[in-house]
Amino acid sequence: MEASSSMARTATVELRNIEGTQAALGWAGGHTLVVDRPDGVAGGMGLGFNGAQMLALSLGGCFCNDLRYTAEKMGVQLGPVAVTVTLTLEGNPLLAQSAAMQVDCKLIDGSDAGAVIEAARASCMVSNSLRKGFPVSISEAARA
Repeated sequence: MEASSSMARTATVELRNIEGTQAALGWAGGHTLVVDRPDGVAGGMGLGFNGAQMLALSLGGCFCNDLRYTAEKMGVQLGPVAVTVTLTLEGNPLLAQSAAMQVDCKLIDGSDAGAVIEAARASCMVSNSLRKGFPVSISEAARA
């Protein structure tokens, strides 16, 4: 077995509350999104995605990207891609118990994309990370 030559990388996002609301604006580079609770829940106004939706979007979005990366690497082109992710949550505190993803795509010529889907499944960072689990630390920012 060969040692991996990949170096550790980081991805950092920032979030700040949106003035006049209790929602948060998140960004990375020039991309933004709004995170909020449903209207009327804990001060939420329904302005953006909740945590469960963000987790499901992360899973499905990463897989959509990996489908395209994989197709390019395999020298094939995908037609339209449709991905649906259903996250099941239970408990108190609420925890994600499982995720089910349905992928609907074919190659541009109409042929089966099963090999691309399987290769993307093997390389998808978010689904592989969730399956394996990883430590999460939460700490208070230092104050001057």
